[in-house]
Amino acid sequence: MTRTTDGSAGDADSARNGQDHRKYRRPEPSFARAIAKALGDARTVLDVGTGAGSYEPTDREVTSIDATAEDLPFADDTFDAAMTTFSVHEWGDLERGLAELRRVTRGPIVILTCDPDRVEDFWLAEYAPEVMATEARRYPALARIAAALAGDAVTTTRLPIPFTCVDGFSEAYYARPERLLDPGARRADSAWSSVDEMAARRSVAALRTALESGEWDRAHGALRTQPTFEGSLVLLAAQPRPA
Repeated sequence: MTRTTDGSAGDADSARNGQDHRKYRRPEPSFARAIAKALGDARTVLDVGTGAGSYEPTDREVTSIDATAEDLPFADDTFDAAMTTFSVHEWGDLERGLAELRRVTRGPIVILTCDPDRVEDFWLAEYAPEVMATEARRYPALARIAAALAGDAVTTTRLPIPFTCVDGFSEAYYARPERLLDPGARRADSAWSSVDEMAARRSVAALRTALESGEWDRAHGALRTQPTFEGSLVLLAAQPRPA
């Protein structure tokens, strides 16, 4: 595996955030299986933007580049497939990035992302409205992604989130709201860093009050025994159409 990165040594806060990511953002096996299935029989895979949990398949030749995709340093049709997880919302030019992925990829392009139209449907929006509204604005619309891949056959699959999900984005804790009172869990989710400190504090206080008063359980307690949750998480797979 080849890994390139434009990162550099950080300060104590950066180190702590990195530790939080590794502790709270681990690859969720059910998502990894879905990604592997979408990659098909590809043997060489480009993984762009390996940030939150890394979902690189271990049984293939993977080239990882910790960057956005707008200017990839590879020749045309270098890879059998390409993938990116929780990354497209960080690209400065989505359309150019997806065009670059298609340029260097012969087969499927697999994208794990969130549907912005569903982000604010999650119960956390009741207690952290600024956090979830900002998160919804960050993610590109699924129709925009599909339009940028207009030459491909694009399928969109909603991924159920398991009760024990180990990749700690907000919806992973749909049945375990107390986890979001943990500062480390919040630091590991970029949604919380997208608002100012006062807004984040108000949100945490509102959730803590709802849990202590029993309000959360009265409204959402059935989720505590629900094995999976269908939220905003989606997997897009784009296959090039025959010439």
